[in-house]
Amino acid sequence: MRRVAIVGGGMSRFGELWSRGFRDLIIEAGTKAVEDANLHGDEIDALYSGTMAAGRFVNQEHVAALIADFMGLNPIAATRVEAACASGSVALRQGYMAVASGMHDVVVVGGVEKMTDVSVSDAAIALGGAGDQEWELFMGATFPALYALMAKRHMYEYGTTEEQMAQVAVKNHANAAKNPYAHFQKEITLEDVMKSKIIASPLKIFDCSPITDGAAALILMPLDKAKKHTDSAVEIIASAQASDAIALHSRDSLTELKATKIAAKKAFEMAKLKPKDIDVAEVHDCFTIAELMAIEDLGFFKKGEGGKATQEGKTALNSEISINTSGGLKGCGHPVGATGVKQAVEIMWQLRGAAKGRQVEDPEIGLTHNVGGSGATCCVHIFKRA
Repeated sequence: MRRVAIVGGGMSRFGELWSRGFRDLIIEAGTKAVEDANLHGDEIDALYSGTMAAGRFVNQEHVAALIADFMGLNPIAATRVEAACASGSVALRQGYMAVASGMHDVVVVGGVEKMTDVSVSDAAIALGGAGDQEWELFMGATFPALYALMAKRHMYEYGTTEEQMAQVAVKNHANAAKNPYAHFQKEITLEDVMKSKIIASPLKIFDCSPITDGAAALILMPLDKAKKHTDSAVEIIASAQASDAIALHSRDSLTELKATKIAAKKAFEMAKLKPKDIDVAEVHDCFTIAELMAIEDLGFFKKGEGGKATQEGKTALNSEISINTSGGLKGCGHPVGATGVKQAVEIMWQLRGAAKGRQVEDPEIGLTHNVGGSGATCCVHIFKRA
């Protein structure tokens, strides 16, 4: 296989973007990525776009063809990728494999979701389809409810506290406040989280990621050609994906995501690295308990110690390991199809030394972890400065 590099990236602002449309967002992100890579559109061979539910959110299907059309990329091969909240990272994996295999030389990977044009209840139904519609959503189990079950069990087995989960939100809002692209631009306190409205006990509104609009894009090409376009290429040194049962009741455990553990194991083996080698990571914190389980399942901390590590500041910016420097899904926002690509854009900026205001000191290795649904899909990518 060929070695693969990211040579450009870009994203739109994340947030409740009432005056922006679906195609506006992805065109902005894609144009920024192409310009960052010093490319012309006619040099691109293929497009992979991560989008979860455009049909429900904006009544638009055939999304990849729309993006290729409005970005002036016809007649290239354009493919939509859907894997719930992991759509963006699975699109990145498809782009990576296309370049690594030699099938294509220059690939654009995009992720986009416009979620605020429908009511909150309609958005909840669309997102609920990422779980088992028949046995969970139809029975009234929303995603906050599913993650609340995980949180309750984690608290029971390991003594994790609501305050420890709340510290995830406090940290990620602090990082988001330093990120001009983030949905939330304001820091919050532990008291703010603890006093916020209960959504599904023990999860409160500040434990939950928001409904967000946004888009992100990357340009991939073989590493040996990257230097013609940039002197700050970032190499993708591992890409791994795994699956698990879609419904919680079929899982072996409520306190870990098996798909994360398997994908992480494969990724670390591919990169010939260990968890201690990672300097900065973007992990899937759709709820605060999700970040605690992620940092345990990825091997950064022992099972059951994620809450304590967070409370002690070990995951803060420039600490033992910098987790979610962008603000994560919780602070930067979670336009579901775009999230996996945004994570990689943030790691690219970190490894380039271009994450102004939130820069990790001299990072060499970064990781992204993106989950679909409540854990049925997981993608892990590892990156290094080229």
